[in-house]
Amino acid sequence: MGNRLGGQTSPYLLQHADNPVDWYPWGPEALARARSTGRPILVSIGYSACHWCHVMEQESFEDPETAAYMNAHLVCVKVDREERPDIDAIYTDACHAMTGRAGWPLNAFLTPGQVPFFAGTYFPREARGGLPPWRTVLERVVDAWRTRRFQIDLGADRIVERLAGGARLAPSADEPRPEGLAQARRRLGELFDTEHGGFGEAPKFPPASALEFLLADGETEMATRTLEAMAAGGIYDQVGGGFSRYAVDGAWVVPHFEKMLYDNALLARVYLHGWLVLGDERYRDVCCETLDWALREMRGEEGGFASSLDADSEGVEGRYYTWTIDQLRAALGEQADEVATWYGATPEGNFEATNVLVRASGAAPPADRRAEVLRRLSEARDRRVRPARDDKRLTAWNALMISALAEAGAVLEREDYLAAATACARFVLDDLRDSGGRLLRTYKDGTATLNAYLEDHAFLLEALVALYEASFDPRWYREARKVADTMIERFADDRHGGFFETSSDHERLVARRKDLSDTPLPAGNSSAALGLLRLAALSGEAEYERRADGVLRLTHELAHEHPQSFGHVLQALQFRLADVREVALAGPDTRELQRVVRSRHRPHVVLAGGEPDEVPLLAGRGPVDGQAAAYVCEGFSCRRPVTAAAELEALLG
Repeated sequence: MGNRLGGQTSPYLLQHADNPVDWYPWGPEALARARSTGRPILVSIGYSACHWCHVMEQESFEDPETAAYMNAHLVCVKVDREERPDIDAIYTDACHAMTGRAGWPLNAFLTPGQVPFFAGTYFPREARGGLPPWRTVLERVVDAWRTRRFQIDLGADRIVERLAGGARLAPSADEPRPEGLAQARRRLGELFDTEHGGFGEAPKFPPASALEFLLADGETEMATRTLEAMAAGGIYDQVGGGFSRYAVDGAWVVPHFEKMLYDNALLARVYLHGWLVLGDERYRDVCCETLDWALREMRGEEGGFASSLDADSEGVEGRYYTWTIDQLRAALGEQADEVATWYGATPEGNFEATNVLVRASGAAPPADRRAEVLRRLSEARDRRVRPARDDKRLTAWNALMISALAEAGAVLEREDYLAAATACARFVLDDLRDSGGRLLRTYKDGTATLNAYLEDHAFLLEALVALYEASFDPRWYREARKVADTMIERFADDRHGGFFETSSDHERLVARRKDLSDTPLPAGNSSAALGLLRLAALSGEAEYERRADGVLRLTHELAHEHPQSFGHVLQALQFRLADVREVALAGPDTRELQRVVRSRHRPHVVLAGGEPDEVPLLAGRGPVDGQAAAYVCEGFSCRRPVTAAAELEALLG
């Protein structure tokens, strides 16, 4: 038995290819089928690592009787949210508006014209937890479509207008001001969990963008408490490195065990910056352990990175990562009881009679013994069945990893990290383009498909700027400008400012949206703003700055009021309002001068070096008396060049 998903490249869609449900992928065939039959469309959205997506599949989509009912009354469409963030954003917003909540699996029922009229998330096979059975939901939807079609169609225009989201937002009449950043800091302080770190209550997601804003601002209390709590908690894999997607509790102890590439790229960079600002060596270790995990478990032969690891193995969530006391004893022998104390393991367990390892307060393992203990635990864990890996490569998420590897490689002088960033950038630019040179979204098994979105272009812009600053290879600067120009040409909103999520030549959906919120990863608009501002400082191109300002005029008031949801916008606002320093290094050997720039977290410095003819910031700059020299400019004026590291340190402060 099979359906129409067998020819897809998405691992998530392929997981459903043998369901008795007659799934279509999103596309003209499914939409035409709905129009010709007059049936409503079920769009069921999820992703490969989603635990409750697997549960709903097993309970309902693999059930022949349920599938037969769905096939008889609906046109059923499966969507991978990671491949199609445009579709996911539209119907996630609809679900949130209709129910007050959203998540995955997401199940939205649409008219043949793609307008949603009912939506929800997980529905069980049998009623539980206040949720009706999936079969009951189906019957009610089919009945409403049959008996109340007129009312559904009558409300379509209002719903479509609502789905436009940020695209309806007009720019503020007020310019961004420093007082707004102070307001954002105060709001984060009001939301801060003083006991466990982070913001708000459980479930807790790692607040990477908000932490970057705080670290750039020099705030230490909230950043320190959160970085320490996450690194000590079960959300961080104490054995193998890397972070799970979120914690189900407020203390970061029990994670939802799936590991996403984007979280780990963002958090590796946050911990690098935390080390530079706060000086805690543990933060540097977490950065390196996270990047090493990505290189070891997520990197493909071509240099790109897979999307995620599943939460489940052998059908059980967390089985690969959790330990009983007996399992610790089998792996460690007589050391087990002491190690159990270090990592908070008890006979009762903290997760379904097993233990998620945490760093117990006051019981950290000695450094000289920790490596050996983790080696033995890792060897024992490697004998278990590993979680499934979603091995599609997404342009946007790979770009985030390029940024993390490039900066860590430069700051820590890790050539392996810089080489991995370079290889990944080559992969994206060479293999994730169509025959006309346009960027594509996803790659699997040698094939790249789907139009790239704003976030793909924006994250790649930031990554290429970071890789240029780390390597001084002018290719990355040139490519950054090409990406920026394409992004402006194909995504910019010349009327209200900012950028649409989809390009001007993208397929027509029920709404063309703007992505504004920086959760769980930066929005395409905020990333575009920060990338364009940094590129403007390197290039002197005023148009890049003007386009970035268009984003900030749309979002700065929202960011001040809701900083936990706009952390990347706040970083762009910081950069725009800061006294940005442009540092150009010229000469035969600039390594000592580079070390000065990179010895501290300097988010409002842009750095150029290499061939003077390629980058405008380098124009006319050369060595001084045969020595490598640093040229520092700020506010349209430049200081005299310096050649000594101490002099550069004094200029940068």
